[in-house]
Amino acid sequence: MKDNQRIILAVALSLLVLLGWNYFFPSAPAPQAPPASQSETGAIGVSAQGATAQAPDKTPLAELAPAAPAASAGRVVTVTTPLYTAKFNTAGGVISHFELAGFRQSIAPGSPPVDLIGEQAQAKAPMGLIVEGAATWREGQWSDDATDLKLTAGQSGTLIFHGRFGEVLIERELTFASGSYVVEERTKLTGASSAPLILRVAHTLAVSSLSGPDDKYNKTRLAYYAGKELETQDSDDKLKTGLSVDAGVHFGAIESNYFLTALMPSGEGETFKARLEDGVYRLAVEKAGVAVNPGMTAALGAAYYLGPKDPALVAEAPGELKAVINYGFFDFIAKPLLQILHFFHGYVGNYGVAIILLTLLIKILFWPLSYKSYQSMDKMKKIQPMLATIREKYKDDRERMNQEMMQLYKTYKVNPAGGCLPMLLQIPVFFGLYQALLNAIELRHASFITYLPFTDKIWLADLAAKDPYYITPLIMGGTMFLQQKLTPAPGDPTQAKIMLLMPVIFTFMFLNFPAGLVVYWLCNNVFSIAQQSWMMRSSKSKSK
Repeated sequence: MKDNQRIILAVALSLLVLLGWNYFFPSAPAPQAPPASQSETGAIGVSAQGATAQAPDKTPLAELAPAAPAASAGRVVTVTTPLYTAKFNTAGGVISHFELAGFRQSIAPGSPPVDLIGEQAQAKAPMGLIVEGAATWREGQWSDDATDLKLTAGQSGTLIFHGRFGEVLIERELTFASGSYVVEERTKLTGASSAPLILRVAHTLAVSSLSGPDDKYNKTRLAYYAGKELETQDSDDKLKTGLSVDAGVHFGAIESNYFLTALMPSGEGETFKARLEDGVYRLAVEKAGVAVNPGMTAALGAAYYLGPKDPALVAEAPGELKAVINYGFFDFIAKPLLQILHFFHGYVGNYGVAIILLTLLIKILFWPLSYKSYQSMDKMKKIQPMLATIREKYKDDRERMNQEMMQLYKTYKVNPAGGCLPMLLQIPVFFGLYQALLNAIELRHASFITYLPFTDKIWLADLAAKDPYYITPLIMGGTMFLQQKLTPAPGDPTQAKIMLLMPVIFTFMFLNFPAGLVVYWLCNNVFSIAQQSWMMRSSKSKSK
């Protein structure tokens, strides 16, 4: 029946669309917000509308340390922990480097550590404080009394930057912990004039791209969370225009598949803005209506996360940052599958082998459904000649044709959709695992088979990178073609040709896929071939 054939074709094409969506189409953009303005200082402009005043605390007036020269003459101080090395400028507390100790830029020997700030972003003053739209690191005066900080396991420590901006004394206290990528900030503003002040104060963050320019599957993108669902935006054109979100944002972040930089306000009522300028992603959260009375101190807070997108580490961060670990529509499937992958890795110590074991487990769990699907397709194949006869006989009477077909299905106990439904049930699991493997930082620089057998050529030494010789995608295409040949052919010759064309399409798509994904699909094909071969032999033995 042609309607039946369309169902089978739709299922196959659905799987193709799900797999190729990230390849051919960009992620769905977040709702476009009003453009962000840019102040004369070059900082991200922020709106004061809708914000509430921050009540001043009763901290006594602090003595301002001797003023430092302009920001360009500041001194570099270094924070060293087991996880990272960070460099700050005493002029304003601006950060210039945040190098991760456990992550390298490539698998090449001597590769430098990943720097989450990047050279381009330094010109945009990451973590600079903005007061009334002005860059305090450039227009204020700062002391240089901060000293280097070195933390060992179990320790925490602080850096304090003192400055003066107009009639306001500024104290920025940054707290670091040796086992965390979170930097906590407490900002104190003390009135040094005889008149009360109402200020707009913004904490900022700026980072360069976190992924390569040609990396289709690992784009740098903006993410923010306002309490409902994670919103993302990876369109450079929209980010260059800028976006603004009213009070209620728990965090704003720049992320890739593997790394994350986030800014989290500690209070309520902040306005969040983001912008892409000169290849640098900039974030700001502003508190409006901050009351700074003479001789009194107003305190604000913020937190920063700069590190790997590790679910366990991100879950410990403030501001609901755990919401950034999201694998899309099938998130509820992807997360358990990733946990199972970690379980297997704990025993075998190789993520490539762990992927194979996970693939085998999924195949075993879906064995009954696959078996029913094969049986249904086999029955449909056997009655195809009779269906063809009915179509020819009643080609001018569609109603009678459908009646005769339904009677034929009933006589031979065939469910025309029986081969499709099991496939539909497996698609969410496949796509969930696809997203989990695509975003698992554990696969970054994780080796499967380091060298091409019998050579000294680097091969599958990084499961997050493509196969440099395209060996696994080509083998995958061959196994998919063999699998198609073993599957009972549909009755429609045109449909059969389309199904045989799918291995070519999949092979083309998989050429630049991360190796971990290709290993999964290749192993899935091999296990499917073994399964179908057994079912074919079983079917033949029963028919004798």
